[in-house]
Amino acid sequence: MTRRSFLLTAGVASAYQPQRPPNIVFLYTDDQARWSLRSLGNKDAHTPNMDRIGSEGALFERAFVSTPVCSASRAAMFTSQHSFRTRIHDFIDRRREPELGLSADFPTWPEFLQQHGYRTALFGKWHLGTKPEHHPTRRGFHEFLGFLDGGNRPINPYLEVNGKDQTVKGSLPDILTDGAIDFVKRHRGAPFALNVHFRAPHGPYLPVPETDSARFKGIAPELPTHPALNREWAAENLRAYYSSIASVDRNIGRLLDTLDSLSLAGNTVVVFTSDNGYMIGHHNASGKGNATRAGRASRERVPNMWDDSLLTPLMIRWPGAVKPGTRIGQMISHLDFFPSFLRMAGAAERVPTGYIPCGRDFTPLLRGQSIPWRDTLFADYDIYHYIRDSMRMIRTGDWKLITHTHSDVQHELYDLRNDPGETRNLIGEYEHVRHMAALRRRLYAWQQWMGDPAALPLDKPV
Repeated sequence: MTRRSFLLTAGVASAYQPQRPPNIVFLYTDDQARWSLRSLGNKDAHTPNMDRIGSEGALFERAFVSTPVCSASRAAMFTSQHSFRTRIHDFIDRRREPELGLSADFPTWPEFLQQHGYRTALFGKWHLGTKPEHHPTRRGFHEFLGFLDGGNRPINPYLEVNGKDQTVKGSLPDILTDGAIDFVKRHRGAPFALNVHFRAPHGPYLPVPETDSARFKGIAPELPTHPALNREWAAENLRAYYSSIASVDRNIGRLLDTLDSLSLAGNTVVVFTSDNGYMIGHHNASGKGNATRAGRASRERVPNMWDDSLLTPLMIRWPGAVKPGTRIGQMISHLDFFPSFLRMAGAAERVPTGYIPCGRDFTPLLRGQSIPWRDTLFADYDIYHYIRDSMRMIRTGDWKLITHTHSDVQHELYDLRNDPGETRNLIGEYEHVRHMAALRRRLYAWQQWMGDPAALPLDKPV
C-alpha cells in the first residue's frame, strides 16, 4: 500500500470530519467511452491517473448519460433535466441556431454551490450557447477560461481569456490544466468547485505532445469484432484516440499532484467522467448517438442508443466518505450529479421547492449504504442535425427497447443478458413480443408522466 492510499484509507477509518464543505473537482472529457480505460479492461489505453481516482475511491461499473450527444448531455448534467425539457435536443450548431442556449428557467448545480459560498470556475468547453445570457459566468461560474462553441484545435486553440478571444500557444489540455492549477492555488483557503471540461478525446484526436503519443506508435490495438470492420481504419483511429486520452490523463495527474502538494486532497471530492460514450468500429460505427457507418469517407448516419454510446467512465474519490477500491454496480445516470453534488456540499436546501431534479442522490451508495435504487433507466435523443429522428429508450438489467420516429429506422429490442453487445435486434420476433409489449407500456407511462412531447401512442405498432 502506498503512503497516499494509506492516508486515504485512514481517513475512512477515523470517520474524518472536514472543517468546511469539501472542495469539488469535476473532470469532464468529451467523447470518452467507458471501454477506453485500463481499469475497465482496456489493455491498450494509458490511463493511470484516471484509474487512480477510482482505485483511491469508487469506480462506477454502469454510469450512463440520458442523451448520447454533447450539448444535450451537458445541459442534462448541469440541470438534472432530460433534453426534451431543456429544449437542447442535439449538439448546438452556432451557425444554424445562434439563439439557442441553456435557459435560465433551468438552474445549474454550480449556481447553487456559488450561492452556498463556493468559488466556482470552468476551464474548457461550454457548448451551451454563445449569447451573453448563456455565458458560463451567468450560469454559475465566477471564472471562465475556455471556448463557447463545441470545437477547437488540440494545439494552439482559440480561447476566451479574461473575457477576450485569442489564440493561445500550446496543447489545449495543458493550457486548461495550467489555468485550473492556478485557480486551486488562488482559492485554496475557501471551498471551491472547479470544472475542467477537456475537449479531448473529441476528434480531431491529433496532434498531441510527443510524450503522449509516442507509446502508441506502431502498436496493433485490440479491435472491435464486427465482420465488416475496416481494420486498418479502426487501428489508426484507436491509436490516435488513445494518444488524445493520454494527454488528458497526464494533466489529470498534474492536478491531483497539486491537490496533494497543497494538502487539499483530504477534503476534496474528485470526479472524473465524460459527456457521452463513443464508438470506433463498435457496431461498425464511428461516433456516438449520431454516429456514421465506420470508414474513412462514410456519410451514412446510424442513429443509436447502444450502450457504447451511453456508457461513460465514472470515478469518484472522496476521502473520509468513500473507501478506496469501492465498486458500484447500480445503474447511475449523469442526471444524478445535480442532487449528489449539492448533498456533498451541504447545499441541498438551496434548491427551490418547485424544482424537481430527474436524478437521484447517489452519495449513500458512495458511503457503502444499502438503499433501494433504480432498476430501470430511460433516455431520449431528438436528432436535429444530419437526420431527423426522435429516439426513446427504456433499459432494465436484462432488456432494452429503443423506439424511433424516422420511417427508415427500425425499432430495437435487445436481450442484454444473452446479448450484452446488442448485436441482434429482436424486434418483430414472436417469442419476444411479451417482453417488448411490457417495456413499451412502461416507456409510454414514463413519457406521459414526464410530459414528453414525442411519446408514441400505444396503439401505434412497434
